Parts: sequence; structure tokens; C-alpha cells
Amino acid sequence: MVEHDGLMRVFWPTDIRKSDRPGVVVGWRNSILDVFVVTILEDVDARNTEFYLKAGTLFRSELHPTSQITDMCGHSSMHVLGLSNAIDAAAADPSWFCATTNSDPREPKITCAKAVSVQLILYGRPQPQGMQYVSLNPIALALGHDGSLLGDTTVSEGEQETRERQKKEEKRKLVEKLKQHTIFKRVPSARDRALPKIINQINWSWELEKTLHKNVGRLGSRPRRSLSVSERVVETASTMRNYVILQLWTWFTLYLFPTIRKTFVLVLMGHRVVAEMLLLLLEFRAKPGYAALKDISATAQQVEIRLQQFCYWPMQYMTLRQRKNNWASVTTSHPDYIRFYNSLWLVANDVIIGIALGSYIIENADWVAEQIGDLLQTYTVDALQSSISWLMGWPAGLKLNGELAAFLGDLFLWVIDYWSSCIETLTPALPQMVWFIGFSSFAGASMPIAMFSDMLSTLTIHIYSFYLASGRIYHWQLTILQSLFHLFRGKKHNVLRNRIDSCDYDLDQLLVGTILFTLLFFLLPTVAVFYLNFAIARMAIISLKAGFDTLLSCLNHFPLFALMLRIKDPRRLPGGIRFELRDSHDYRHDKANNADGLPPTSVIYLKVCSFRLLVCNLAR
Repeated sequence: MVEHDGLMRVFWPTDIRKSDRPGVVVGWRNSILDVFVVTILEDVDARNTEFYLKAGTLFRSELHPTSQITDMCGHSSMHVLGLSNAIDAAAADPSWFCATTNSDPREPKITCAKAVSVQLILYGRPQPQGMQYVSLNPIALALGHDGSLLGDTTVSEGEQETRERQKKEEKRKLVEKLKQHTIFKRVPSARDRALPKIINQINWSWELEKTLHKNVGRLGSRPRRSLSVSERVVETASTMRNYVILQLWTWFTLYLFPTIRKTFVLVLMGHRVVAEMLLLLLEFRAKPGYAALKDISATAQQVEIRLQQFCYWPMQYMTLRQRKNNWASVTTSHPDYIRFYNSLWLVANDVIIGIALGSYIIENADWVAEQIGDLLQTYTVDALQSSISWLMGWPAGLKLNGELAAFLGDLFLWVIDYWSSCIETLTPALPQMVWFIGFSSFAGASMPIAMFSDMLSTLTIHIYSFYLASGRIYHWQLTILQSLFHLFRGKKHNVLRNRIDSCDYDLDQLLVGTILFTLLFFLLPTVAVFYLNFAIARMAIISLKAGFDTLLSCLNHFPLFALMLRIKDPRRLPGGIRFELRDSHDYRHDKANNADGLPPTSVIYLKVCSFRLLVCNLAR
């Protein structure tokens, strides 16, 4: 119950019809002086309206249960809040307010016997048929990490994703701990705590208004006139037409539709079984610490994404179908609706772009294969050989160890020559590989991009091997130098306690350590330049793969449908609310209004904040 401080807060819809006729204001009473207006019923008795609202008579013809309305709005029934354009305001209940809704003023004039001042909050009603609604928090478009992607299907995630999720959870708990230890913290008032309930009332107000106006005839009996001759003829013809349509629909639903439904369900179940088997294959790990196929192949990862979407779509569609069996004001399925149609749009655009790309690749398969072969020969063989030959001399005037540089250079050049002969053996089959990649484009442009990424990784595996080998040698050399440096200081690394302890060394140990340290220190620049050369080549390949991954992310996760909604109808993507003070009148100093006994009134507009759309909002 909101505290009684003499301030009356009235939530008033901006689209309510203004009229000079007397009526009854109906809505929710959150407290004695905190009311929420839904609509105005004209030419009805206030006492009868209150009785019928408590009895639920105005909702008996509805197909959906009314218990959901009361649960969401926080009250067992609506009430009569006051009178509009009352002829005899003195006869009204003391807890009611009187509103003047003439067509001239922008907002109504509110008076109440128990109110010292009035706070008039004007709000715009969202249209639930257009899936508009108001929310305190921005709409959540990203799928959670609770396994909701495939329902009960267990989706294995990588170790890195698991660690990132655990870190985020730890940070969230730490923030909650900090909030609990805040010194200055404002205790929310009862009106603040009632705000979520008021948001639900705003979302339900449009549908409740239509329902009340549709059933307002139940408040009094109305005579029904008899039909004329022409109206009877039209009614008979309509009845005959409806009978024929009903018979055809009955035949379809009894005989044809069950067969189609069973066939479709069997095909869908077969597709689901095959998809689950492929997902298990893509997620299979030889050992718990080993990588799965989807972790090392961009094509396998893309196939997994599509299979997960195809498995998730039927369940998501069934969830959206259940929305039609409920009140339109229920907003829990709106994020699922946006995610579902966003994924459909992305797949459709992916296929359209893929058809165009695949047609080009298939028609020019020989030319594309020739260009790929030339690029491989130029950058992965010739350029690498020239850089290694340059390092075997005095690169940029840097004096290196000639014997070690010659040994490493000859070793790497021999491997490059062997790899070049393997590439020449596979070159005749390159046009067929390019044609297959172009044919896979009919499944979407993301497939050839993923295949080109895997092809880049496969055809440059020798550079990756050089990078690993040189990096391992460089790491070993640095580790040995660090250990020998501890030897000069009379220290050593304690493996059991993982710390540096003091140690006494003999003279021969110090002598051998000095010789080894000198040798390794002068050999370090030679190993470092080879490692730097292959690290630069590896970074160039990683940059190309990052470009491919960026294209795949845009094709798979770009919020295209949400962006269209943001432009077309921003109220379908709420980003919170804000209150704007528009006008404040002190009627005690206004002679024209002081004669009417109007209390001081402040006019506030409840505005819906725009949703800040990010690409990561729809990313998995």
C-alpha cells in the first residue's frame, strides 16, 4: 500500500477520447491516491459499473482466462476511479476524483476531496496487436547461457567459453557484493516498488479498453429491432455460403489435413535425428582435453550453427504459435519473435547472396583456381624462400651467427621445397575444389567463406609449423638463459614451492654455466630473427582468417530484423522509460482556476527510451 502524503498520482492515457458527455472513469487503484486510468465508459451508472467489474461480468465472453490479467496487473479486479464531466459531483464517492475532459484543453482537470496536490502522468498506450510494449529494462535479444538454445538438447561448449562464462559470473557476484556494502543507498519507496506493476498495467491498458467498450452493453439492456426483408435475404445467402465453406473445411480437416500433418511431422523428425547425429559428430572429442572438429574447422562450425538453427526453429515456432492462444498484451514471447524472424531473414539473405556468389565461382572456376595457385606460389613459397635467404646473410646489417643461420635456413628451405612439390601435385585438382566450393554456395554465402578459410589454413600449414618450431626453440633458449642468469646470482628455481631460493654452486658449475650463457646469448639474435619472420607471416594469415570470421559473423548474427524494427517501429524495441516534466500550475495563485477549487497540478509525460541496438545483441 502506497503511503498517504496528500499527493494524488493519476496515470492518464493520451489517446483517450475527449467528450463533453458524462462518464465513469475505470481503471486500477494501486492505493488511495495512486490510480491508473484505463478508459471512460459513457452513459453508464457508476454503482452498477463497480458491481459488474468486481463480478467479472465484462470479461465473461473472452476466450482467454482473466486470472492472467489480475496476476500481471497486481489486483483482483478493476474499480471505478471517478467521474468525468459529472453533472452532480457532490453525489460522488469521496475516494473518487472528478475529471473534466472537454475538447479544448490538452489534458484533463482533476479534482479530488482527499488530494492536496495532483500529479498527472500522461502515457501513450502501446498497441499489443503490433507487438508494442513498455519495459523498464532494454529488451534482451541475446540467448542466455542456460542451455535455452536447443531446449533439452545438451550443447557442449569449449573450455575457453566455459572460463569466460565463469569469469562473468564471478564479476556479477562481485558487483552484487559491492552493492550490498554501499554506504549511502537510497531506500526505494512504495511508489518506486509499484513501478513494475504500473508498467504491466500500461501494457494491458489498450486491450482492456477494447474489451470494456465491447462488453459495455452488458451494463444495461438494449432493445433489438427486427430485421427487414432485404436484411433477411442477405442473412439467408450468407448462411448458405457459410454452410458450403463449413462443409469444405470439415472435409479438409477430417481427411486431408491429418495426412499432410503426419507426413510433415515424420519428415521433421527424420531431419531432427540426422541433425542430432551430425551435431554429435561435430562435437565429438577423442579425449576430454582435445579439440572437437567444430573447434578446428570453420566449415564444421558453420554447419553446426545451421544445424542448431534448424533444430531450434520448430520449437521456437511452436512457442510463437502459442502466443495466439493468449492475450495479446503478454510480452514474454516478443524477444523470441524477433530472434526467430531475424534468423530467418539472415538465412534467406545468406542463400540469396550465396546463389549469386556460387554462380560466379562455378562459371569462372578455372580462372579462380589459377589465381589461387599464383597467390599460393607467390606468397607462401617464393616470398618465404626469399625472406629466409635474406636472413641467412646479414639482414639489415645485423651480424648473425652464420653457421646457425645456414643450418636453420637450409632446414626451412628443404621443407618449403617439399611442400611446393606437394602443392604442384594438387594443382590439377584445384579447379574441381573451387567448383565444389562454388556449388556449396547454394547453401549460403557463409559456406564458401568458411571453406576458403579452411583452405587457407590447410595450404599454409607449413608456415604454422615453422612458427611453432621457431617459437619453441626461442622459448627454450630464453628459459635456459633465465636459469643460467639465476646461476650467476646464486639462485635457483624451487619447483616444489614455485619460488626462487638461494643455492651454493661449485666453481666448475659456475664455469660451465658461464660458457653456456655466453654461447646462448650470442646465438639468441639469430633465433629471434627467424622467429620474428615466421611470426609476421603467421600474423598475416591470422588477419586474413579474421576477415573471413568477420564476414561469417555478419552473415550469421547481424541484427537485420531488429534494425528494421528500430527504423519502422521503435516502440517494439523498448529501451526503458523516462519521465519528463512538461507543465506545473499552482492553481492557488490562478484566479480563474481558484474559483473552481482545482488543486496544484503538475503534468508529466511518460516517454519510452529508444533501444540502443548493438550487433552483439543477437550474437550467440
